[in-house]
Amino acid sequence: MKRNNPISILEDSFRTFKKYLENEFSETQINFDANFIQSLKEETRNLNTFCEELNSNTEIINQLNSLTEINVAKNVQYKVQHFMLSDIIGIYNQNKNNSSVKAKFTLAYYYDVLINNHYSDEKAVETLNNIAVSEEFQNTINTIISQNRLTNSNKSFILTVLANRADELKKSSNFFDKFAFLSFNLKLESLHFNTISKNEKIIDPTNVTSISKEDSIEKVLAELNLLVGLKDVKEDIKELINLLEVQKKREKEGLKNIEIMLHTVFIGPPGTGKTTVARVLGRVFKHLGYLSQGQLYETDREGMIAGFVGQTATKVNKVVEESKGGVLFIDEAYGLTQNAFGNDYGAEAVNTLLKRMEDYRDDLAVVVAGYNEPMQIFINSNPGLRSRFNRYFFFDHFSPSELFQIFETFCTQSDFILTDEASEKIKDTFELLYDKKDESFGNARIARNIFEKCVQNQANRIISLKKISKKALKTISEEDIPEPLETVKQVFLDFDRK
Repeated sequence: MKRNNPISILEDSFRTFKKYLENEFSETQINFDANFIQSLKEETRNLNTFCEELNSNTEIINQLNSLTEINVAKNVQYKVQHFMLSDIIGIYNQNKNNSSVKAKFTLAYYYDVLINNHYSDEKAVETLNNIAVSEEFQNTINTIISQNRLTNSNKSFILTVLANRADELKKSSNFFDKFAFLSFNLKLESLHFNTISKNEKIIDPTNVTSISKEDSIEKVLAELNLLVGLKDVKEDIKELINLLEVQKKREKEGLKNIEIMLHTVFIGPPGTGKTTVARVLGRVFKHLGYLSQGQLYETDREGMIAGFVGQTATKVNKVVEESKGGVLFIDEAYGLTQNAFGNDYGAEAVNTLLKRMEDYRDDLAVVVAGYNEPMQIFINSNPGLRSRFNRYFFFDHFSPSELFQIFETFCTQSDFILTDEASEKIKDTFELLYDKKDESFGNARIARNIFEKCVQNQANRIISLKKISKKALKTISEEDIPEPLETVKQVFLDFDRK
């Protein structure tokens, strides 16, 4: 059985993790300690051993390769390592909104082991820290993701093929669980992937987020209440839940009900939690019996409009098929009807979407999102849109205190603490940013960008210390916070460039 490595095609255009070790790097550093590198080394060694055990099973190899839709050269056969990496990238993509340097670093380490069979030594911590913040490394992560996903599906090849192999299935789940923990401090709950038949067409994109079997309406509400801000949105969701629950009770009593549209318009600036709330709605609708699955599918204009006649309808149909049973979230939906490029197929996309919404009216919720005025124009551009979207959620900018809460959450999640002086300085920054905000102000996204800059500054400050204590590694001090006026200038300069 031939086990050529198709990924080797990338050698000329892609610098592998190993090659980084031979180059000079930026002086800016992120501090991963030797214990973390050792954990990566041990976990990936165990994973690689498991893959080699499966590689010896011809039946498994043939099953895996028979599911692949990727066009590769004849006589080329993927190894289990390639499918494992593909599934790991799927997990990474599902959590990419929370991805950090740590998550990217972990993904690159797994890639280097699974594809290059190379284990970076924990003794090379300083070099590895340099790697993690280099500009080329960020480009490498994008290449790893784009070139090593063997399907557009979120369904895992490994878990699918091993559905009737209890021991291997459990081991695979454990490895995926460990990757999620090392990358995102996330404990995956009962990974579940539907079985894929050999002849089934795989069209799932990597931006589908499913919900676990252990989820519940109580858990959804508890998580909703923990979200920073969003007072009006939270109240709107609770009122909607009351309506839906009463409708179900009336139905059980044989009483007539009004028709409730699940389709919703989200209006507000970026970074205010619209995608998170759309995910919450999917879970709510599922638990109350209005949707069969509750998954979230995220897309935008690019994901729905093609460049040639007839192709747009095909793309929209695929999007809707993947969304059936859950929520289709269309960000900046007005992009479907804003024709700034001459010949455009936005009308085709909208008309196809409206037809499919009617086809799946009992098992699909569409959420369209964007800025206020463009969204009003979009909804009014087509009578079908006006008749199907009559529920609006309004998202406000986060206040300075809420932005600080979000910043503190980033710190807590990444094991950082702020000194009192640092807290005051970052509060001043958010006050200035809030005063100058406009509709395009990025809110939580800006808070994350500032947090990552602070972490970078902290690394620059402490790297020259002869002995770096655990407290030093955790503490963000006043001098690590960028100057407030410079931050304001930089943030709004970036907006002007856009």
